[in-house]
Amino acid sequence: MTKEYMLGNAAIARGVREAGVGLVSGYPGTPSSEIVDILRAQNDRDFYIEWSVNEKVAVEVAIGAAFAGTRALVTMKHVGLNVAADPLMTVCFAGTKGGLIILAADDPSFHSSQNEQDTRRYAQFAQIPCFDPATLQDAKDMVAFAFDFSEKFETPVIFRPTTRISHGKSGIELGEIKTNSNVVDFVKDPSRMVMMPNFARPRHIASLERQKPMAEALEESPWNVLERCEDSKIGVISSGIASVYAKEALHALGINASFLKITAYPAPDNFILEMLNHCDKVLVVEELEPIVEDRVRILAQQHQIKTEIIGKNPVPRVNELSFEVCRDVMASVFKEYADPSAPAFAAAGNVPALPAAVTEIVLPPRPPALCVGCSHRSAFQVIKEVFGKNAIFPSDIGCYTLGIHSGAVDTTICMGASISMASGIAHSGEKKAVCCTIGDSTFLHTGVNSLMNAVYNNAKMTVAILDNRITAMTGHQPNPNTGKTAVGIESLPVSLEAVCAAAGTQFIRTVDAYDYEGLKTAFRDAKNFEGVSVVIVQQACAIVAKKAGIKMDPFAVVSDKCKGCRKCVNFGCPAIEFDKGPALAFINSQCIGCGVCAQICPFDAIVEVKK
Repeated sequence: MTKEYMLGNAAIARGVREAGVGLVSGYPGTPSSEIVDILRAQNDRDFYIEWSVNEKVAVEVAIGAAFAGTRALVTMKHVGLNVAADPLMTVCFAGTKGGLIILAADDPSFHSSQNEQDTRRYAQFAQIPCFDPATLQDAKDMVAFAFDFSEKFETPVIFRPTTRISHGKSGIELGEIKTNSNVVDFVKDPSRMVMMPNFARPRHIASLERQKPMAEALEESPWNVLERCEDSKIGVISSGIASVYAKEALHALGINASFLKITAYPAPDNFILEMLNHCDKVLVVEELEPIVEDRVRILAQQHQIKTEIIGKNPVPRVNELSFEVCRDVMASVFKEYADPSAPAFAAAGNVPALPAAVTEIVLPPRPPALCVGCSHRSAFQVIKEVFGKNAIFPSDIGCYTLGIHSGAVDTTICMGASISMASGIAHSGEKKAVCCTIGDSTFLHTGVNSLMNAVYNNAKMTVAILDNRITAMTGHQPNPNTGKTAVGIESLPVSLEAVCAAAGTQFIRTVDAYDYEGLKTAFRDAKNFEGVSVVIVQQACAIVAKKAGIKMDPFAVVSDKCKGCRKCVNFGCPAIEFDKGPALAFINSQCIGCGVCAQICPFDAIVEVKK
C-alpha cells in the first residue's frame, strides 16, 4: 500500500477523491482552506468545485447537488457554520439522496479565529452524526465512511477536524482514487424537499426515529472503540484528537485503565454503560465543551450508576489540549494508580526551568503586521488623519483587522458586522463621526445586506471598502470581485460600484490606495456627505502582485534631506527602519515600490530609485 507524508487537509482532500465526490463547495476559513485549494489544483479532477460567496450559499449549493443524487462536500471553519445554520437546521429534517458532508474545522486556542466554539454542539442540536477524527489517517479514511453513512441513513453529516488535524503532518496510507460515478437524477419529492409546515412535521419525526439505528451503526464502526482493562477499576473516555493525548499520558504514567475512544457521534451508549458498570472512577477527556461528559452523566443518572465521573475542572474547557495537560490531569486524578518512578509522573505539574543564560534574553514583541506595500496601510493612515482619533472605527474580519495597530479599528465581531454596527452606532445618538472598514470579499460575503440596511435607514456614516481583489487572509482565494473562478476560469467580476449603487448609495468614490492625496480628498468629501458614503480603496494585494511578476522601482531615503521626524517610520511599513545612531530613516530591501512613504514625507527625502 502506498504511503505519503502529507498535511492533514491534504489527507482529507485525498479522502474526498477516494470517496468519488461529485461536487465540492466552500468558503475559505483557516484551518479548512487548503482542502478546496488542494482539490482545485488537481488537473485530473472529474467533479465540480467552487468557492462560494459565503458559507450559507456554499451549503445550499451542496444540498442541491445532494438532492440531485451526487456526493457533495462543503467546507468552512467553525464560525462559518454559524452563517450556514439556517439551511443546516432544515436539511437535517429533509434528509438527502446523495451523501452530504458539512466540514466545519474547529480552532481550539483561537489560532486564527475571533471565537472558540465546539461544532459537536451543532451536530447535537441538528440531531445529525458528527465525525471527529483522532488522527490524520482517521481524517482521510473517515471521509468515505461518512459519505456511505450519509447515503445509508439519508442524512447530512458533520465532519469536524480541528487545527491540529488540519495543519498537522503525518504519513498517510493511501487508497485508490474513485472516479465520479454518481448517478445524478433529480427526482421530485415535495414531501421531503419542500419544508413547509405540513411536510416538515413528519420529517422531524423521521429525524428522531433514525437516531437509534444511527447510534447502533456507529457503535459497531471502527471509530468508537472500547478497550476494557479487567485488572483495573478506573477508566478514561476521550474523544477526537484528545484521545491520542489521553492514551499517551496513560502509558507515560504507567496507569492501567479501561479506555473508550469516541470519534463518531451519537456517542456509543452501550460502551459508555459498560465502562460505568465496570469502573469505580471514570475521567472524561475532551476538547472544549463537555458533550461526552454530559452524555456520560445522563446515562449514569438514568441507570442509577454510582461511578465517580470526573470531567471539566480539572480538564480545561478552553483552549486545545496536549499531552502535558492530559498528563497533569491524570497524575492528579489517578495519583494512587500511577507509577511513581515514571519520568512523566515526576514531570507532572512542573515546568522545567530554563538556563539562566536563556532567561536573561528578552525577545521584543512581534505582533502580526500588514505586509510591505499593503494597500490597507495607507487607507487606515488617511482615515485616522481625516476623521480624527476620536472618531469611531468599526472593522471586520480580514487582513485589515490589523489596522488596530494604526489606531483605526475599534470593533470586530463577525464577517459583515462592521457596516451594521456602524449603522447602529450612528443611530444610537452618538455624535462622533463613524467610519467603518470592510474588505471586498467580506463585503460580498455578508456586507451587501448591511449596506442596504444602512442606506434604507438613513445612517450618517462612511464605509471604506478595502478592495485588494482577493480573499487574502485565508490564502489568496478568488472571490466574485477577482474575475476568476476557483479553478482559474475567467469570469465577469462583480462591480462593487454597481452593487453599492443598486443598494441606493448616493456617494460612491473609487480611489487608488497608493494615491495618498486622492485618498484624503475622497475621505474628506465622504465625511461631509449627509448619509451613507462609500469609498472604495482599490489596489491589488501586494503579495498577489509580486507573485504575478508586477514590479515597481523601489524607494530610498536621501540622507541629507532626512530630518529624522519619523513620520515615515510611524507609517508602519516593515520596509522602513530608523537608525538611532545618525537619527535617520532608511528603506530596506523589502520595499516593493508603492511610493506612499514618499508622499507622506514632509521634506521630500524619499525618492524613487530607477533600476
